[in-house]
Amino acid sequence: MKLYDLTQPIGVSTPPWPTFKPFELKYFKRLSTERVNGQIVTTPNHIGTHLDSERHFWTAGRDIASIPMKELFGDGVVVDLSDEMVDYDIYDSKMIEDRVEVKEGDILIINTGYHKYSWDQPEADEERYFMKHPGPNMEFADWAMKKKLKWIGVDCGAADHPMNTVCRKLRPDLANEAEKHLGDSLDEIFSHKDSRQFMHTKLFPEGIIHAENLGGEIDKLSNKRLMIGFFPWKGVDMEASIGRCVAFEKE
Repeated sequence: MKLYDLTQPIGVSTPPWPTFKPFELKYFKRLSTERVNGQIVTTPNHIGTHLDSERHFWTAGRDIASIPMKELFGDGVVVDLSDEMVDYDIYDSKMIEDRVEVKEGDILIINTGYHKYSWDQPEADEERYFMKHPGPNMEFADWAMKKKLKWIGVDCGAADHPMNTVCRKLRPDLANEAEKHLGDSLDEIFSHKDSRQFMHTKLFPEGIIHAENLGGEIDKLSNKRLMIGFFPWKGVDMEASIGRCVAFEKE
């Protein structure tokens, strides 16, 4: 069995989701004085590779601890859209199914190519990573429900298009740039009554959660079918959790 780590490293330089507090790491004991090193970590949940639970956008939803491990591990596919994606692009289910076979109940990992702009990469570009990455349309969300996907993973800052998140309000200059690229107003593109962050608000009540900020060895798995698992903390009352994402391939 060969293992592939799809996790981004995390540290004090890792940018959190826009408007969230940063990651902090402090020593409270040192070897020189107390003969042991001890540290305290203060962190938001939405930083680095992490898993959103239903509770993140749904009050009655399950917290991280309530999600059985069998729902976080199973058969899945890694679809590589990176050769087709540029800033602000929108993808749909056809683009996925043109490249891989997605079966009912699968885990779906989407490689948009934007992990290359993550903070730890040679081409690191925080603005591009969070504000300009590709995202899905509403049809994709409807398709995900029909497929009864177990969970979805993306290699960028959010499972939703950035212009369908708070990023649009934070950077109106980039919203204008996105409209020019997409050839329509964002109000029109995301005009459906359920449009607001639909990857969160529409899918979480259906039990389809997602992992964000994937990366690591994802480029080695383009359009492959394998076993995939996400391993978060067993966090009671946690609406999300930092964790490790691993793919398992039979040799």
